[in-house]
Amino acid sequence: MSEIKNVAQFELIYVIVNYGMGSRVLQTAKKLGLPGGTVVIGKGTVNHSILNFLSLYDERKEIVILGTNYQSTKKILADLNAVFNFEKRNHGIVFTTGAGAIIGSSFYKNEKSDSERGVRKSMYQLIITIVNRGNAGDVIDAAKAAGSKGGTIINARGSGIHETQRIFNMDIEPEKEMVMILSKEDITNSIVDSIRVALEIDQPGNGIIFIQDVNQTYGIYE
Repeated sequence: MSEIKNVAQFELIYVIVNYGMGSRVLQTAKKLGLPGGTVVIGKGTVNHSILNFLSLYDERKEIVILGTNYQSTKKILADLNAVFNFEKRNHGIVFTTGAGAIIGSSFYKNEKSDSERGVRKSMYQLIITIVNRGNAGDVIDAAKAAGSKGGTIINARGSGIHETQRIFNMDIEPEKEMVMILSKEDITNSIVDSIRVALEIDQPGNGIIFIQDVNQTYGIYE
């Protein structure tokens, strides 16, 4: 079996758009040379009365997840922005996070190491919290109390009737919810601490939180 360190590093592109736009994003991505992606249904939580940090309101959204080689990311984001105008309010948001490897597709080629391509300083981070269904609202409230402007809620479930999917040794079943929050790096710890205390995350079975650095973005308003 090949070791992960020998497989190409890549980036994940997250595109959050209005419900019904996900297929168009996928079609555009394919025209730009990407082999495909995944569309997930979510719900935005930002109120009209506060700053539109994620270009999301309390309505259904689609999150399109794409994988790409590091060298292609900048051009792909610029091309997507040219089509969907993420820099205009309420047109959605696109951002990328680093990932270690992708296995199962010949599309992803070997690329330069971190030392060759340089180290980038991230201004934003993605906070993902997985909790029992019904608790996502409490996650959002705790995050807002620490300075967050909102987030996106996704229903999570396992891959079969008699089995469950596991992330970091935690079951992901139909009664789970995943909350995605995009945060400025300097307040990430405060938001995480607020969620951790409010939801008692340290207690077994109450949930899990993990954080990813955001590399590039379009469509963020402060």
